[in-house]
Amino acid sequence: MNLNLLNFNSKDIGMDLGTANILIALKGKGIVLREPSVVALDKVTGEIVATGKEAREMLGRTPENIKAVKPMQDGVIADFTATGLMLKNMLRKVCQKYNAGKPRVVVGVPSGITEVERRAIEEAFLQANAKEVYLIQEPMAAAIGAGINVKEPMGHMIVDIGGGTTEVAVISLGGIVASNSIRVAGNEIDESIVEYLKNYKGIAIGQTAAEGLKIELGCALPLVSEITKEIRGRDLDTGLPKNVTVSSKDIELAMRKPINEIVEAIISTLSVTPPELASDIIVNGIYLAGGGAQIRNLDNLIAQKTGVQTFVADTPLECVAIGAGKVLENIDSLKSVLMNSGKKM
Repeated sequence: MNLNLLNFNSKDIGMDLGTANILIALKGKGIVLREPSVVALDKVTGEIVATGKEAREMLGRTPENIKAVKPMQDGVIADFTATGLMLKNMLRKVCQKYNAGKPRVVVGVPSGITEVERRAIEEAFLQANAKEVYLIQEPMAAAIGAGINVKEPMGHMIVDIGGGTTEVAVISLGGIVASNSIRVAGNEIDESIVEYLKNYKGIAIGQTAAEGLKIELGCALPLVSEITKEIRGRDLDTGLPKNVTVSSKDIELAMRKPINEIVEAIISTLSVTPPELASDIIVNGIYLAGGGAQIRNLDNLIAQKTGVQTFVADTPLECVAIGAGKVLENIDSLKSVLMNSGKKM
């Protein structure tokens, strides 16, 4: 298909189909939907009970006839049926509200995606009533969303720390020159917090509570003024509810292993970057996107370990969706960044 002939209009959607969150950007309107990637289904009828925030509140609390699941794992579809239903519900919300009809969709996907996973995503969107589906690698979309000129002959490094994967990429002339995709990101950090509290505080908490601690107390380097929070969980000895005080130092220690793995992925990508582009990165710096970019002092830690100034994008959570939307707005100049020529209904 010749992308020059496409009439991209207000029905075009840019999407970040993330492990933790789904964001939808509508051309000319910016981000119009931001919901957790969670769906609750009736086990008997298979029908949707809830999606997004409402479904996330049901995690771990559902009766026998309802299941609440996160159908995306490590940035790809783990439960095809549940993902299809969730996408259909969310796209319908946007299309009805903004009279978008059957939209063309550009969706960010992990750079390490397999052909099977790629086809699964295309089919899920087509079943969700999309007219055409275009794929873009998440780090490329994140770089565009962060305001980086990906077409210029200069090296830029973007690190997109999502829920399931961390994508590290060196971009120049509209292509990815060096990259690393690891399945260590927000969810792995949450699990590390759960395990730390079990081992060192004798208390069991859920992943949602761990995510809250990461957001409130999380830091990659010690804070000047330590923060504390009292939390409630299940005492591992008695099985009864128990309150404990947790500090930012505790959470820093809990997060240290996955954070170090992310830093190592950045260092290993820099080590295989061509010298000319590496020197560009020293000048331009490293840009962080995704929810994990918001962890306190992570930019400082990366700068310490790499010797390269590190910046957090202005709206890190929205970079992939905004970048996908920008591709639609500038399709003539950015069509080369797409992974496919468009899957049609």
